[in-house]
Amino acid sequence: MNIALIGSGGREHALCKKIYESKLVEKIICIPGNAGTSKIATNIDVDILNFKKILKHIKIHKVNLVIVGPEEPLVKGIVDFLRKNKIKVFGPNKYASRLEGSKAFMKMICAKNKIPTAMFKICHKKEQVNKFLNYCNLPIVVKADGLAAGKGVTICKTKKDVIKISSEIFKGKFKSSKTVVLEEFLDGEEASYFVIVDKNNFKFFGTAQDHKRVFEDDKGPNTGGMGAYSPAPLIIKSLEQKIISKIVKPTLKALKRRNNPYTGFLYVGLMIKKNEPYLIEYNIRMGDPECQVIIPRLKTDIVKIFQNAVANKLINTNIQWKKEKCMTIVLCTKGYPGKYKKNLKIKNLQKINLSKNDFIYHAGTKYLNNVLLNNGGRVLNITSIGNNFKNIRSKILFYIKKINWKYGFYRQDIGWKVIKK
Repeated sequence: MNIALIGSGGREHALCKKIYESKLVEKIICIPGNAGTSKIATNIDVDILNFKKILKHIKIHKVNLVIVGPEEPLVKGIVDFLRKNKIKVFGPNKYASRLEGSKAFMKMICAKNKIPTAMFKICHKKEQVNKFLNYCNLPIVVKADGLAAGKGVTICKTKKDVIKISSEIFKGKFKSSKTVVLEEFLDGEEASYFVIVDKNNFKFFGTAQDHKRVFEDDKGPNTGGMGAYSPAPLIIKSLEQKIISKIVKPTLKALKRRNNPYTGFLYVGLMIKKNEPYLIEYNIRMGDPECQVIIPRLKTDIVKIFQNAVANKLINTNIQWKKEKCMTIVLCTKGYPGKYKKNLKIKNLQKINLSKNDFIYHAGTKYLNNVLLNNGGRVLNITSIGNNFKNIRSKILFYIKKINWKYGFYRQDIGWKVIKK
């Protein structure tokens, strides 16, 4: 069968590589893909929000199944568009995608279905912000309601900061929405829990812990993710049962009641406090870089899983996992998540000899005249599987030093919580 994969990041390269391993696949096209996917698939340089052009290429290449990687086309309704055109596609429809596309929508689902989450207030004007400040202790988390490319969440330690950040959102700092969601700050440990969902059932699809802050010791601004590891030791069986019964099932039932059942990957972003799970956010796709540490641990043919999910036959799917652990460290361009330069040469990658348990997933990369260049802030995901997180991290750092990219930087302390323990 022929598969189209939409997206261009490290998540998409990890998915592409796993799809490539399947015996069910004849051809993969990546829209637009990156330098890594170009080695195993046909990259097609089309804007991921130009649905008509995507459809044209899907028909030219006789694609049997479309996998959507990033959130923006899902929130804009690519699944609805392709389904109308009789194309099989894996992912949630436009309505269900509001779980990530609107934090206010997600919070209202929580409120109406008694899903544990931080106390919150949806604000459309300054007076509502001031009112929340009167009864919620600092720090307060200020969130832009709509998609903000990982930059829409600020933890504010003063009332002045809450008002300042809220005002910026009201004035349209993020194009997706001028609504503000204020939340109490929950102190605990973050973890990510993943499920794959069809109209009738869902299956566990891994756990991970991400590192959002740009600098070591979890300092500096939030990024799209500086590294991750899987599985998350924090999520033990008893906690998993609470996540499913208190958060996952009520959400899926709520969307079903609204005649918009959820399908696709569902990423449950959690804060764990005294062994109780609180929903921080939903993402309507695999995480990035969490995907890069979950996918290498998957034993079952991923294409078979996708086929069964689209056919609403997940109940018959036995998803198996390797026992080994996995970690990734993201090599970023200096300046990220602020301003950074593009089209900088990456010279030493071809000199790296990887074992079968090691992977370099491309994220912000491209080839120009056969020269590998950076094309984004997060550039490469250096990933490894093993039995011990400390040894895995040492191996990854060894590879990064061999790559020796003078324009890059990375965190050396990925996995510090689990390694310290």
